[in-house]
Amino acid sequence: MTLRKWAYQLLEPAVSGSRAARAIEVLLISLIFLNIVAIILESVKSIEAEYGIFFRRLESFSVIIFSIEYALRLWTCVENPKYHHPVKGRLRYAFSPMAIIDLLSILPFYIGFLDLDMRFIRIVRTFRLIRVLKIARYLKALNLIQAVLRERKEQIVLSVMFIIFLLVMVSTVMYYVEHDAQPEVFSSIPVTMWWGIETLTTVGYGDMIPATTAGKILGGMIAILGIGLFALPAGILSSGLTEHLHGNARKKKRCPHCGGELID
Repeated sequence: MTLRKWAYQLLEPAVSGSRAARAIEVLLISLIFLNIVAIILESVKSIEAEYGIFFRRLESFSVIIFSIEYALRLWTCVENPKYHHPVKGRLRYAFSPMAIIDLLSILPFYIGFLDLDMRFIRIVRTFRLIRVLKIARYLKALNLIQAVLRERKEQIVLSVMFIIFLLVMVSTVMYYVEHDAQPEVFSSIPVTMWWGIETLTTVGYGDMIPATTAGKILGGMIAILGIGLFALPAGILSSGLTEHLHGNARKKKRCPHCGGELID
């Protein structure tokens, strides 16, 4: 076994299944969670004042570990048949979603060494929160959700398009109903779309309220419609998850030798 293949198997527990690979996986997950907690606590001034040095050292240590991990993944990705080409394969891997997340999670640290506007650096530092997305590499449940989204993308896109169409339609109608009574509040269709979002999502901030009788009736109908409307994408996802979970259960009940179904 080559050194590169050995390193690849250590980074991919699903491939090797070794205890060392599992241990590395647990350590990386623990470090990700520790970073998330540190980012949250760092925003509390009293805690930051007392443990600021610890947070900075943890940041430096984490960036070193995550940088080594990113470099090793980029080096060993060719062991995966999907990225077998030494150049094109690595480029393809580098632009994969998980590789981009890995890069963005360490990029803010290195940008801090550049002579840039502090406002820009502060904005970029928020990308550290992307480290929470690194956990997706290790959670099978997220892979299940990704598979459902991929299979049901057409239905989800269709339901979202219907919601957008309805939002534009009701906002246009409400604009013409309320504009004469409240020209400053419902000043244009784009402005009225904010009211449409509030009403369809049943949030109702109260900053835009219909004053006319027709407007109130229309607003009430849209609010009721919004309760069921946003259940469409949720229903699509839940049915997809149920099918996957039942499918996995059926696979587990098949004989590993003949492929026949096992009787409970």
